[in-house]
Amino acid sequence: MNVEVIAIGDELLLGQTVNTNAAWLGLELAKVGGSVVRSSVLADSSEAIVSALDNVLKDTDLVVLTGGLGPTKDDLTKKVLTDYFGGELVYQPSVFAHIEDLFKTLGRVPSERNREQAFLPNNATLLHNPVGTAMGMAWDFNGKRYVSLPGVPYEMKHLAAVFILPWVQEKSKFWVQNRTVRTQGVPESELADRISAWEDALPSFVKLAYLPAPGLVKLRLSVRVPKEDAEVVKQVVETQVQALVQLLGAAYFGEGDRALEEVVGDALVIKGQTVATAESCTGGAVGAALTSVPGSSRYFVGGIQAYANTIKTQLLGVDEAALVVHGAVSEVVAKAMASGARKRLGTNWAVATTGVAGPDGGSTEKPVGTVWIAVAGPDGCRAERFQMGKDRGRNIQKSVQAALNMLRQRVVGASQ
Repeated sequence: MNVEVIAIGDELLLGQTVNTNAAWLGLELAKVGGSVVRSSVLADSSEAIVSALDNVLKDTDLVVLTGGLGPTKDDLTKKVLTDYFGGELVYQPSVFAHIEDLFKTLGRVPSERNREQAFLPNNATLLHNPVGTAMGMAWDFNGKRYVSLPGVPYEMKHLAAVFILPWVQEKSKFWVQNRTVRTQGVPESELADRISAWEDALPSFVKLAYLPAPGLVKLRLSVRVPKEDAEVVKQVVETQVQALVQLLGAAYFGEGDRALEEVVGDALVIKGQTVATAESCTGGAVGAALTSVPGSSRYFVGGIQAYANTIKTQLLGVDEAALVVHGAVSEVVAKAMASGARKRLGTNWAVATTGVAGPDGGSTEKPVGTVWIAVAGPDGCRAERFQMGKDRGRNIQKSVQAALNMLRQRVVGASQ
């Protein structure tokens, strides 16, 4: 099923708001057999909306519009669509009652401007929005379905999940599967070399995509086949994924949308173990990643942001002589930070980072992007040097991923 996504809003064009709705719709529609053939962003103007509708591709089956359904004067979508499809706006008392109830839960009273949201097209199918004040709307017109959704992401996602995705899955003639294998620590080009023979032997209906991000590479296997072939193809894909995992070795850490910090957390929970952090160049980012996972209090005890050398010595017990002789960015100091955090915070494991994040501060011996990461645990303390690059933000991101993966490998590989 071919789908067009049209996002409406000047704030999207100006870059003040990122168009996450289009990305989410593309991902979710693909899972149920939809194929986004075009995605566009329009200004808040009647002319732009009408022009987009007039130029919908011939083979498009579904048009999803997001945005422009709020209570302010720049929210034009509802009126433009009503006129375009030949309807009239009619007051819906039940919709305003819903708005009043929603406002009551917030301790507020809707204004006359909010009352305008209860005027809706008399020729549209209304899509009830229990989590917001703007109703969704749908029209079947000239052999295509048009659906208008609020631009607020959590409202859009709710309505799409209830009214669009099930409809697309039912109508689609195809079975779609996307399997994402996640890796850390091996650059994209090296991964491609490692799995080259496997990739060349893939069945023609399996498409492989490399999706790199700082410190990570995702490998996505995509399949789109007639529904009647689904069961046979499903087994083929499973076999291919298992073969890929074997080739990836230690670089592989999981599948799907599971982040590295979630995988690490699960490993710690299974073993009933705890972790602490001692961070210099990452400034608390490793701890932030670990605690971004719900339930992380079961294994994350705390962290010390030892940016200054005085904090390294006073709170982590790093020897001043080691700092003078080897420098803060060194194997010796990284190990001392990790061991100190483990001892002083009383955990099974501790992770330490120290490096030159940039953009300045580097030297010939330790250029910008030099990072030492250490993991201390029941089986000792080990450290590794990384050369990340010259961009500060990317260096921190890559350091976090490297630190988490070092911890994962140690926790998984350690005896109970």
